[in-house]
Amino acid sequence: MNTDINFIEKYLSDTAEIAKTISVHDIGLVVEALFNAWRNDKTVYIIGNGGSGATSTHFACDLAKTTAVKGKKRFKALSLTDNTTLLISWINDDSYESVFVEQLRPFLAKGDVLIGISVHGASGKGAKHAWSQNIPAALELAKKREATTIALTGFGGGLMKEICDISVIVPFQKIPNVEDFHLVLGHLISNCLKEKIARYGGGDQHE
Repeated sequence: MNTDINFIEKYLSDTAEIAKTISVHDIGLVVEALFNAWRNDKTVYIIGNGGSGATSTHFACDLAKTTAVKGKKRFKALSLTDNTTLLISWINDDSYESVFVEQLRPFLAKGDVLIGISVHGASGKGAKHAWSQNIPAALELAKKREATTIALTGFGGGLMKEICDISVIVPFQKIPNVEDFHLVLGHLISNCLKEKIARYGGGDQHE
């Protein structure tokens, strides 16, 4: 039992340490970029693999629903992990690296936002190949289309830190803790945006 308590206390302590050391400035840049997308009627696309794919779905839901304020226009937010049939069609007919970039080709426009979520910043290496190479492929298309690119990563930020316009790095070296805090960031950012939208008095409001 004491061993369990020690593990629990250490895990919670690590989470508290992340909250103290993560860059508030960088989180603020994400909020501002997403707020500008909302003001300008742009679409936010979110991508990730595995647990980060689940986080992308959760984040897109929160941007679309949690930010809703009566009398104000709604956020346009989509997770590209949710259309299972389309995903496995691209995997089957082309490659796993194509699953996000090919979904984006018909839609991604100048001024849109692409958020990539990856614990290792798309730089992890497994026994067979580097992980999450479908994310850099999508980010490169976003750069060409003049969309804003945002990275939510951990460890040192990896390749995505170098590619993206804005990068929020969870300063920790263990996957579960980084994935936990990506969920925290999704909730924090969405609720901050809701407050910002509620206060906004601009002329481009509509339901």
